[in-house]
Amino acid sequence: MTSTTRDKMIAGAADLMSRRGVNATSMRDVVRHTATPRGSISHHFPDGKRQLIAEAVTFAGREVATPLEKAMRDRGVIDGLRAFVASWRRRLEATGFKAGCPVLAVAVDGYVGEASDKDDEAAQQHLLDLADGVFAEWRQIMRAALLREGLAAERAERLATLVVAAIEGTVAMCRANRSADALDQVQEELETVLDAALARTNG
Repeated sequence: MTSTTRDKMIAGAADLMSRRGVNATSMRDVVRHTATPRGSISHHFPDGKRQLIAEAVTFAGREVATPLEKAMRDRGVIDGLRAFVASWRRRLEATGFKAGCPVLAVAVDGYVGEASDKDDEAAQQHLLDLADGVFAEWRQIMRAALLREGLAAERAERLATLVVAAIEGTVAMCRANRSADALDQVQEELETVLDAALARTNG
């Protein structure tokens, strides 16, 4: 499928955010990174940087959610977890540990807008709400998979939160250490916890 200029800019913004954070990603940088016309900024994103960043958060959320949901449905919780971890490992290694999670970048990097922005505080709250929604969607996918395998709702909720929080934090650790070792360790421990929970349910 051919990407439109708008699609390229959104994907490019998400990529830059994953490497630099939100505030170090400018509209000019996105144009250069995606080799798109500068005039396309005002055409596709009339609300400027805040609109582009918001679209990039939504895009990044879908990029994880779609394959995660498919893996959980097709392969079950444990193999789905392995696929989830493998996807982050591939991204880290393919970028030389320079790129992490753009959604996490939004959650930890206070938004500072460009000169045309009128209300950075409102923009920051909107972006945090979007990031929270993405994390909630990922947790819900994990929770649904655990429910399908027989866990009680409350336990499934806690374990889903554990998995998403553990992976997100570990991705940041891997970037700092420039190694996937921590990801391997966390995957092993998460599998142990999930296996035990599922065994008790099925037993």
